[in-house]
Amino acid sequence: MVTLQGLTVAFLVARQGVEQVELTGPWQAVREAGGTPRLISTGPGRIQAFRHLDRADTFAVDETVEEADVERYAGLVLPGGVANPDFLRLDRAAVDLVREFVHRGKPIAAICHAPWLLVEADVVRGRTLTSWPSLRTDLVNAGADWVDEELRSCAEGPNTLITSRKPADLPLFEDALVTEFAKGRRSG
Repeated sequence: MVTLQGLTVAFLVARQGVEQVELTGPWQAVREAGGTPRLISTGPGRIQAFRHLDRADTFAVDETVEEADVERYAGLVLPGGVANPDFLRLDRAAVDLVREFVHRGKPIAAICHAPWLLVEADVVRGRTLTSWPSLRTDLVNAGADWVDEELRSCAEGPNTLITSRKPADLPLFEDALVTEFAKGRRSG
């Protein structure tokens, strides 16, 4: 059994717009593997999650992007939702945080619309990714190879990028991110 015991995983979301199941599913997978998930956002307080276009639950922020230290984390999860990554890619500190995870060789798992943030951080060139289909052109224009698959793990760069298309892909996405984040323990 893969374990994340003793490892902390960052979840980066905007103040509103995250697709709740794309946050809570991977969050629970990290916890079940013994890891500690932490919610990072662009401001303190609580974030508002959504179920498609309807308001869902709120979640407490553990730290802001300005407070986050990449070295504390085994990896980064970028949940989707249409509005969530769109808000984040307008926040320079959030984009810089993503870029720092890549430059330090830490794995990133991004689902649905979340690869928009990877495009904004300019870290997809030469990488193979999947996403919600409407992001295909943006990813290709940013230099990525886009595939329509449930899961794509790409290690052809300074870090591993794990991507999936939609909530139906969550079981594979969750297994892949737990497995990849656990590798840091073996190599570190």
